Amino acid sequence: MRTGCHAAICTTLLAGCATPGPLHIYSAAGARPDIVSDSGPTAIERVPSFLAAGEELTGLAYDPFTDYLFLRLAPGNRIRVIDRPARNVKREFVLAEIPATGGGDLAVRPRDGHVFAALPGEAALVKFTRYGGYGGKIALGESAGTVRGVAFDAARDRLFILTDASATRVLVCAPDGRTLSVLKLDRTVAPGCLAYDSAQRELYAPLAGGTSVGVFGEDGRFRREFALRVPFFDVGPRSFLRIF
Repeated sequence: MRTGCHAAICTTLLAGCATPGPLHIYSAAGARPDIVSDSGPTAIERVPSFLAAGEELTGLAYDPFTDYLFLRLAPGNRIRVIDRPARNVKREFVLAEIPATGGGDLAVRPRDGHVFAALPGEAALVKFTRYGGYGGKIALGESAGTVRGVAFDAARDRLFILTDASATRVLVCAPDGRTLSVLKLDRTVAPGCLAYDSAQRELYAPLAGGTSVGVFGEDGRFRREFALRVPFFDVGPRSFLRIF
């Protein structure tokens, strides 16, 4: 085996890798916060959230690289990481840099394990690692409005951010918060969460009214919808292979 090839394999083994599979939808309802539903092409699985008495779910994200679920818990600055296939708690940590006064949406950047979290009442995000290491605050500018939903495009390394400035406008931003473009949706969406399918280049957002999720193309045009009466959801390709 050539040295360069051997080095590449070693790097992959150390960093971990994942082979993308079919898209799954992960969701949690207020009526059953102890369960995260995993909806795939053929069946629905149920993953325990391990919520204890007095705990409240305030945000949800899926990392296809590790096959982990990230749960944001009230009072707003605790993160629980669930190993989806093992059905157990991988780790849990408190983010001192996030105020404990509320929660918000999460999005994962799979290639380096950074997680972006909405800051309650601010036009900003906080970035942290899969292990809880603080990565800094990302300001979007006062004109952006409070962040009400965030999704990440793993294929093109960019953020989609829904703010309270408009119920039809989504900011497309670089990971450092710079606005790259603005996506105008042709239907009104509700604040709370966003999700993005990098393969199909489709944005998922709860439609106004709270009974379904709309799927939009990158031109902002509505493509389809499906019933999903839950406050928290994310989408991601199921990993066929994980190596750590």
